[in-house]
Amino acid sequence: MLHHLLWAVLAGNAVLTAAAAATGLVATCGGTSLPSLYDIDIETVLNGLNNGDFTSVDLTKAYVARITEVNDQLRAVTEINPDALAIASHLDRERASGHVRGPLHGVPILLKDTIATNDKMNNTAGSYALLGAKVPSDSTVARKLRDAGAIILGKTNLSEWGNFRMTLSTSNGWSAYGGQTLGPFYPHQDPSGSSSGSAVAAALGLATACIGGETSGSIIDPASNNNVVGVKPTVGMVSRHLVIPISEHMDTIGPLATTVKDAAYILQSIAGPDAHDNYTSAIPADADLDFVGACQAGALRGKRVGVPRNAIALKSDNSTWSMVAAFNASLNVLRSAGATVVEDTDFPLAREHMDNNPLSAQIMGADFVVGIERYLAQLTHNPHNITTLEQLRRWTRDSPREGYPERATDLWDMALEGWNNTENGFWQAYQRVLRYADEGGLLGTIRRHDLDAVVMPSHMAWAWAAMAGAPVVSVPLGAMPAGQAVVAGADGLITAAPNIPFGFGFLGAKFTDAKLLGMAFDLEQRTLARWKANPIVLPQTELDDVMEG
Repeated sequence: MLHHLLWAVLAGNAVLTAAAAATGLVATCGGTSLPSLYDIDIETVLNGLNNGDFTSVDLTKAYVARITEVNDQLRAVTEINPDALAIASHLDRERASGHVRGPLHGVPILLKDTIATNDKMNNTAGSYALLGAKVPSDSTVARKLRDAGAIILGKTNLSEWGNFRMTLSTSNGWSAYGGQTLGPFYPHQDPSGSSSGSAVAAALGLATACIGGETSGSIIDPASNNNVVGVKPTVGMVSRHLVIPISEHMDTIGPLATTVKDAAYILQSIAGPDAHDNYTSAIPADADLDFVGACQAGALRGKRVGVPRNAIALKSDNSTWSMVAAFNASLNVLRSAGATVVEDTDFPLAREHMDNNPLSAQIMGADFVVGIERYLAQLTHNPHNITTLEQLRRWTRDSPREGYPERATDLWDMALEGWNNTENGFWQAYQRVLRYADEGGLLGTIRRHDLDAVVMPSHMAWAWAAMAGAPVVSVPLGAMPAGQAVVAGADGLITAAPNIPFGFGFLGAKFTDAKLLGMAFDLEQRTLARWKANPIVLPQTELDDVMEG
């Protein structure tokens, strides 16, 4: 159930199958062929708006109807902006008068419910502890989207507190406020987390594009599991001001979309320096921020990409054999595109990094203790007067709506028993994990072998970039075949099964985001792999169902 459902919108009767959506055109209104909302891209939206084929109000009505169709089953969206239609109407009038705010004018976007908006919507991180809380202003990301003309359509569900409350195996896609998000490609599919709702919404065309956040895997793995493009920008490329935090050293905000170019449009609108987040001051003066311009055919030509076989082997099991096979086959696509594939580019400390994974969690915990208190202190209305992590833990355990003790607080327990990020023990541990990320891992490998990128199956890629603060781009690669055994996690969610998608990951040095987007675009255009997986749940409403005449 949506907590703030926009007034009723008729869903219509058009039936859309994934096969029909692949044509890109599904209906005719007034002699004009209308694009399918399953695979519409930003440039097609803008062309349709500019040509008068449809309006932003039409788009908003159709997306709300699509959300309403599937949300009881998949729980991807927690709230719809009650002002969305009014905003869309205002943007339509601006366009008609010749005023276009920016490259996303009139484009509906869904935000992960950690990205604060100063409007009638909530900013909860999936917890009732923050239901009704108010912030002093929009987050920088939300403000930049509005400046670019986007319609903030609503908020998406997530793993509560960005998957930093309880151990991962029992929290993917679940929040007390939003319920359990499910992936749309297999019954009871694990959507991965924590940007679960954003990935599912992008996959099904519940908005033109979505925004997620990543600390360690929370954009890239949901993108891989749900057949969409995910971009985890370099830490510091996008401001985290008034985004509910986990780790200041690792958090970043990025797009989930159906195409690489759409992701580039979104990133171009939200990236850049912000006085409210000093990490953004590290963006080099000569950094390439033309993400849309980087999306060119031939971008792979002349590039050197490394394959860290030891890191891939460490993550290989009976649920990943098909993604590894598809990844290996796709290396020939890179070669045919003019890239040099460099084997034997292993991460020297890959095994030690994996064995010391709890140390990474301790780093996150030390940041979270400080960061969450800083965020809570900025609230202009704090409904339960929670100001510390210890108070938040107590409130969560006492609230019957938060699912405790079945849904644990063990990561908070660890954080409260450990350091905070101002203590000497933290800095010693942080230097140790940086060694895994740098000389012993991704960044050192890129330098030693003069690589433009490291490539891996997306499901196996994100952990190696997390502590490095390095960028990753995931593009759809394929789906698990009929021979894949069904594998369930500890919570009963299906983590491997036929038709569950997977992606191809490009990892790079810091602030090489544009280069990665270019290579990902080139691969995407050569494979068109998104069409290898079809959702088993798909909304039926299209633009012609909500348009008059």
